[in-house]
Order: sequence, then structure tokens, then C-alpha cells
Amino acid sequence: MKKIHVGFLLSYDYEKLKLSIPPVYKDSDRIFIAIDSELRTWSGHKFTIEVSFYQWLKTIDVDNKIEIYTDDFYIPTLSAIENDTRERHLLSHKMGIGNWLIQIDADEYFVNFNRFVYRIHKYDHYLDNPESNKIQIAAFWIIIYKYTENGILYVDKPMKAIFATNYPNYKCARRTDERVIYLDNIVLHESLSRSKEELAQKISNWGHNDEVNEGFMRKWIAVNEKNYKEFSDFYYIKANRWRKLNYFPTRNISEIRKFLKQNKTMKLGRNYLRLKNFGQWFKHRIKK
Repeated sequence: MKKIHVGFLLSYDYEKLKLSIPPVYKDSDRIFIAIDSELRTWSGHKFTIEVSFYQWLKTIDVDNKIEIYTDDFYIPTLSAIENDTRERHLLSHKMGIGNWLIQIDADEYFVNFNRFVYRIHKYDHYLDNPESNKIQIAAFWIIIYKYTENGILYVDKPMKAIFATNYPNYKCARRTDERVIYLDNIVLHESLSRSKEELAQKISNWGHNDEVNEGFMRKWIAVNEKNYKEFSDFYYIKANRWRKLNYFPTRNISEIRKFLKQNKTMKLGRNYLRLKNFGQWFKHRIKK
């Protein structure tokens, strides 16, 4: 079988890696963690890393499969999203073309990674000559919107997201604009579910920092587990992309992952996936 290489980008929210690395550790062949050599974000802001984090990495790396990759990932003349894309490109080349190049952000938690790996191996033939057969692999986010007093608000519609490719000609973050193959896998994305201060820090440092709409933060502050049904249109760029929220009555990520594994209503329909995959195949066949 072809190798499963997983890459993470370490930045100011590195503590979240303690939730995102363990679900994928067992089924990965190698794990790479990219860190800017000067500890800068894509916007050039400095951050620090506690020694205890490196101690934690040593503790969980029982199979010696984690590699730290440091490089100069911040170019002042580039925008945040351009630095984002550039870092992913450099990281994937470090991971090695000819392997499955899977990139997972610190705030993304796979629900069933071994099933994702099982399914992606069905497409191993795309790794034999990747530059001539470029594809990208998508799963589906369950987007965690906000922690409340007793639980978590989340966007009630799974959203497609690119996680893997056989050839890293990235155009914007992880997206390559090549044919997409959709897999029936769920990933919890702790996108905006932070404290007010942490969210403000993320917005000022992530790749979308110049796209956030004016009313987003006011709505995020106002919504809670009691009034969320009174609001709509929650997305931070084009607000109506996330129309409605729903509610998990727990703040524990492990409990939510367990619930999603067992709950069939959160799965994507087989016919839906077939239609999406046929559409991508047909679209890119016409391009050729």
C-alpha cells in the first residue's frame, strides 16, 4: 500500500493539536508538524510554544513517526492567505510526492480516520504518476461554531472540505482546483468556537483576515444555546452560506466524536456522494 503522510501547521493555537493528532496517529505512516523558524503567524505576529507541548509530543509518539519541520514560512510581501498556501506547498514537498499528502489543521478532529485511510487506499493508483493524474480528496466538516454554557452550537449542514491530494499544486490553502473525490467521512472543525479574545486573535492572523464581514462578530457574541433558533446566516464571509445552527448538549469533543460515529443521521447519503463524484469526473473529463 502507498504511504499515508499527514501534515499539521503549528501556530498560536498549537494546544489544539492535542485533540487533532491522536485521532490520526495510529493510521498514519508519518506525521509532519510545520513550525515557522521565527515563530511567526501568516500575518507576521509572534507566538510562543511552551516546553510542555514538546514533552507531550514525545509522550504520544510511541512509534517515532512524528517529525518537526522548521522553515521560513512568513514572507512580509505576501498576504496571509498567500503565506498559508506557500507553507502548505513547502510542507507537502517535505512530506514527499508519491505518498498521500493529507493536511489537517490544528482545530480539525477526524471522527473515523481509519475509515478515511481505508477509502483513500482505493485510489492508490493515482500515486503512480501523480503529476499527470492530479486529484484532491474531500471529507465533510461538522463546523463547531461556539461553546455555550452547557454545550456547543454547530452549523447544521455538513460542509465539504479538502484534506488530501496526490500532487500539491495548491492554489488557495489546501485547494488545488483539480478533480475532487468525495469520501463519506466527518471531521469536527472547531472553526470559531473559542473565547472572544481567542477568536479575535484568530481573525487577525488567519488566511481570511481581510474577508470577514462587518456584522459577524456582533452576531457571534449575541447567539447562545437558548436563542440560536432566532438567528440565521452565520458565515464570516458570505453570511448566508451557514444558514442555521444546531446544538450538542455537551462541551466534550470526545463525546461528540463518539456520538457522530454512532449517529447514522449525520452520514452523507450514498446517492449524494455518487452524484457529486460523477459530476467531478465528468467536469474534468470535458476539460481534458
